[in-house]
Amino acid sequence: MRETKPGAELEAQFDQLQRKLVPLWKSIEAFNQDPQTIVVVPSMSIDLAGAGAVVQAYEERYLFLLLLLRQPRARLIYVTSQTILPNIIDYYLDLLPGVIPSHARPRLFLPSPLDGSVRPLSQKLLERPRLIERIRSLIPDPNRAHLVPFNTTNREKELALRLGIPMYGADPKFFALGTKSGCRKIFQEENVPHPLGHENLASKDEVVEAIRQMRARKPSIKQVLVKLDEGVSGEGNAVVDLNGLPPSSDSKERTALEDRLKAMQFELKGVTYDNYMKKLEARKGIVEERITGEEFRSPSVQLRITPLGLVELLSTHDQMLGGPSGQSYLGCVFPADSAYAPLITREAAKVGNRLAKEGVIGRFALDFVVVRSNGKWDPYAIEINLRKGGTTHPFLTLQFLTDGTYDPEAAIFTAPNGKQKFFVASDHVESPRYRTLTPDDLFDIVVRHGLHFGQTRQTGVVFHMMSALGELGRMGLTAVGNSHEEAKALYTRAVAILDQETQGC
Repeated sequence: MRETKPGAELEAQFDQLQRKLVPLWKSIEAFNQDPQTIVVVPSMSIDLAGAGAVVQAYEERYLFLLLLLRQPRARLIYVTSQTILPNIIDYYLDLLPGVIPSHARPRLFLPSPLDGSVRPLSQKLLERPRLIERIRSLIPDPNRAHLVPFNTTNREKELALRLGIPMYGADPKFFALGTKSGCRKIFQEENVPHPLGHENLASKDEVVEAIRQMRARKPSIKQVLVKLDEGVSGEGNAVVDLNGLPPSSDSKERTALEDRLKAMQFELKGVTYDNYMKKLEARKGIVEERITGEEFRSPSVQLRITPLGLVELLSTHDQMLGGPSGQSYLGCVFPADSAYAPLITREAAKVGNRLAKEGVIGRFALDFVVVRSNGKWDPYAIEINLRKGGTTHPFLTLQFLTDGTYDPEAAIFTAPNGKQKFFVASDHVESPRYRTLTPDDLFDIVVRHGLHFGQTRQTGVVFHMMSALGELGRMGLTAVGNSHEEAKALYTRAVAILDQETQGC
């Protein structure tokens, strides 16, 4: 039985591990042919609706990291709940620029607990000490290795300690900074524009009182959003309609607000009022004005803080949203519109600098809404995601495939050949008819119709989440073009071909 160490001793041990990231990072930046081992554990320690097939597909969403094997002395250990199909691995290895797949394959290791339950992958590993020892045995030098998680909870922190390697991600002690309430606090303190609202709400009465105060301050509010502190992809959100209510000074206002709250529209199907309020009481949440306008967009900014404490502005995206009230993340367009991309980047930099001062490291993203009035775009920050997200994998796929760089002031991504690059990406390319396809069927369709990403022109389509085809009829794709128009046309053509090929199935 494994001995349990006191909390302070574990914290000191973890801090000591994290300090190893500094010399490792300097070495990787200076000379990427130095040996290193990357252990990828894409554990989803968050609410994720759906069956085990969804969990496995999301774990495979970051297989673009196999492109790190283009570094000739890199070893990659990629862990998933279930074994990944060999043809899917071959698909990614064939995308490697300038590397022979047979050279990369021996440096890739794919351990799995063979556990298809919906529990977090990190938990499955922690329950299997022999598997952890096997992963440890695949790391030649722990001083030249690091753990790459999807998000960081105490499970991932314990896994790093058990493996004896540092974790490239935010220490779980910073978890509160990425909650909806924590975000609003940082936005206030760093003078970042954000919607009118209230945070740290834990009951129906507190939500009603918050809305009442908001109406007194701004009587023109038509809708507010209630958000669970730990909700993701809009799934913890609900819309409350305020049209036609008694004025804020009316004695009937509170009762009317309680009725409207009970009738709020949930973004996630199947949610009931009682269950939602129980989660609010347990997790807390916020209420804020729903920003609307004739011209309304939902862009995001992706950043990272290196182990050296440097804040890097990586990319901007316009998010594609759907769902009952348009709050569920479906995909993204890169880069965001240049009319407001530099504006949101400058606001995001304030948050990045604050998080760096706090000691946060790793990739994260800021979600905004922007509204245009009188020819001017006004930004409102709405969320900090202290984890990888839906914009991480398509952007890094583009970066790894092209070796290009993003200019945050110009909102332009340029490849070494001087060509600008654009993409449209989605995790929700789905149809019941797609269930008739296997990954091999998909690859055949891609080749026959000339959709495959080509290194010569550096355009085409890259697929992901392919393991969800058979059970859910769902996959993801990133369409890369030399213009916004070309990327959109490639995306549209790919979906049209898939629909055509499965017609009558």
